[in-house]
Amino acid sequence: MRDRLGRVIYVGKARDLRKRLASYFTPTRRMRSDLKTRALIESIWDFETHVLRSENEALLLEVKLIKEYRPKYNVSFRDDKRFLLLKVRDSDVLPRFQLVRVRKDDGARYFGPFAHSGALRTTLHWINREFGLRTCRPSMPGETDYRHCHDDVIANCSAPCVGHVSGEDYLKRIECACEFLEGGWRNHVADIEEKMKEAVSQQDFEQAAQYRDMIDSLRKTLQPTRRFTRGRGLPGGGGGIEPLADVEQLGKLLGMASAPMVMECFDISNISSSHIVASMVRFRGGVPDNASYRRYRIKGVEGQDDFASMAEVVRRRYSRILLEGKNTADATRQGGDKKQRYVCLPDLVVVDGGKGQLSSALKELRKLGLGELPVIGLAKQNEEIFRPGASAPLALPHDTGALRLLQRIRDEAHRFANGYHQLLMQRRIGESILDDCPGVSNARKTALLRKFGSVTRLKKVSAEQIAEIRGISLKAARNILDFLNGGRDPGGA
Repeated sequence: MRDRLGRVIYVGKARDLRKRLASYFTPTRRMRSDLKTRALIESIWDFETHVLRSENEALLLEVKLIKEYRPKYNVSFRDDKRFLLLKVRDSDVLPRFQLVRVRKDDGARYFGPFAHSGALRTTLHWINREFGLRTCRPSMPGETDYRHCHDDVIANCSAPCVGHVSGEDYLKRIECACEFLEGGWRNHVADIEEKMKEAVSQQDFEQAAQYRDMIDSLRKTLQPTRRFTRGRGLPGGGGGIEPLADVEQLGKLLGMASAPMVMECFDISNISSSHIVASMVRFRGGVPDNASYRRYRIKGVEGQDDFASMAEVVRRRYSRILLEGKNTADATRQGGDKKQRYVCLPDLVVVDGGKGQLSSALKELRKLGLGELPVIGLAKQNEEIFRPGASAPLALPHDTGALRLLQRIRDEAHRFANGYHQLLMQRRIGESILDDCPGVSNARKTALLRKFGSVTRLKKVSAEQIAEIRGISLKAARNILDFLNGGRDPGGA
């Protein structure tokens, strides 16, 4: 998942990408997710997908991308820990398999990486036992090491250290194990499946379950997968943000006499017909001026009308600035004495939207005598810039700092407006019919809604179920149901 600037912000995998991606944009997911997930959903701008041959490959690529890009919304796999590999040195007199995490140029043979460490360890244990390979640490074990080793006693090792098998025979066992890892395991799986069926026919279900788990581990571990190498760099060439350079570039591209050091952006949030709100954020020198942020509740617009809402908020913002200044000339001045009480007008006004929003804002500015104030509209769909008097929009390359600056201020306005909208919605949810119910305090209301989810569900339960909540007696429960159902208790005692 990428944001508007093309940066990778989250990497994930799924067997069904359609369902996985759709789950992020369901209304219930948006409302009930934690703050981190909601922030991710608001930041998503584009997707990039890779179709792979197996779940193991998907996991390996997922980890490779997370370690390469370090997305801000990923938690797992951000460390430097790597997947396990199997290593064997043919140059050793008595080679053995080792678990390692780093592939070195040391002449050894490596197998992997393997996505499932638990299945790999089970598989390695089975290989050592099946082919009679040693697991002891000494490079050349002798009689002393053999006395402390019991693998030969339980028939897990061919014991080449004491000559139970010759060195040539042991090296053949190592070669057979390597062929097993390179694809010969499929024939062994067929043999294990036969043993499993035989155990089932003899009702030895415990042994059959062990065979089943072994087959699962072999398939998880040895299923063919491609190896993904780590790359370098970030999408779009990476690079840091240079606010002042972006401001200078924006001024030149818009044909302004000077760089727009002070910019204000407006956004409307009207997810529902109630609580339509707007936000205004101010950037100074290309960075947020948080103390100057403002939020508005739209008062004079009926229903969802972005154009009228934009006109109202622009009118309220700049009429307030003009009233606070001594006159238009004073209000237009930039900088000035810190003791001045009025807020200066911006060098550039940005509205979130296309021609309609731009036209509404420009009309209000002209009514206020601010028709010369530079104003543009930024449409989300194609990131096109609409300017007064220009029939065709201005399309800037997506890798330009000027466009990224406009995207940052627009996204900040969008975030600020949505945050205010969610705050009002939460307040509205708290205004429940239970507030008017006699004997129901805020604590009781919270407990009732937490247990039953909504007033609609609460109406359908019995008084006995309500009385199960601590602090609510059966009599109080009946009174609550009588109030909600107009004197009719559906659970009726």
